[in-house]
Amino acid sequence: MRILISNDDGYFSPGITALAEALRSIGEVTVVAPERDRSGASNSLTLDRPLSVRSAANGFFFVNGTPTDCVHLAVTGLLDFLPDMVVSGINLGANMGDDTIYSGTVAAAMEGFLLGIPSLAVSLVGKAGKHHATAAEVAVGMAERFRRFAVPQPVLLNVNVPDVPYAALRGSEVTRLGRRHKAEPVVKIDTPRGDVGYWIGAAGGAADSGPGTDFHAVENNHVSVTPLQVDLTFHGQLAMVRDWLVK
Repeated sequence: MRILISNDDGYFSPGITALAEALRSIGEVTVVAPERDRSGASNSLTLDRPLSVRSAANGFFFVNGTPTDCVHLAVTGLLDFLPDMVVSGINLGANMGDDTIYSGTVAAAMEGFLLGIPSLAVSLVGKAGKHHATAAEVAVGMAERFRRFAVPQPVLLNVNVPDVPYAALRGSEVTRLGRRHKAEPVVKIDTPRGDVGYWIGAAGGAADSGPGTDFHAVENNHVSVTPLQVDLTFHGQLAMVRDWLVK
């Protein structure tokens, strides 16, 4: 099994190292990741300049671009084989609810999905990052399942793992995305040059977080597994907009 690994925290992050070491137990691993933290990069693709790919001492490839760039380059020219699977992570912090729109972690997996490859985005929910080994073990289990049980079509799974010891997990739950409250206001700062700078405010708290959501699953020490799609069409409004246009 050939596994392509990427992330949005950068090739030097402890999460990607833990993920690569764990997945080597079941397959051939190639890491292509950003040269720096690109959290929040979403699905951006670099089209205004050439990209460079370099190799780190540990064999990881790093790119001066986005998570999407990394997977796109790897699959469409950098590698001389087509990966059987793309795994993005392990992200430090949740990618639940509205987070998925902005997440570079999810975007890297989404690029694999768009290129026809089964893909996972794996995040460790918490700020401390104490239990990367737990998320890595979850990822190995899911990759092993892909190897043993073929899926009839490419899938994109968003996986959020509580930051607890593996023994404390209460199983996995297939969930839908919840929703967050409105984001916190921007924070103004005075720069050393006398200008005013703005920090984007923190994400809001969970609003739609009841049973069946990713928020609820993780809160109860379940691994949240959410199948995602890329079709942004609001099918429920097609008829309404047709009527509106003819008036």
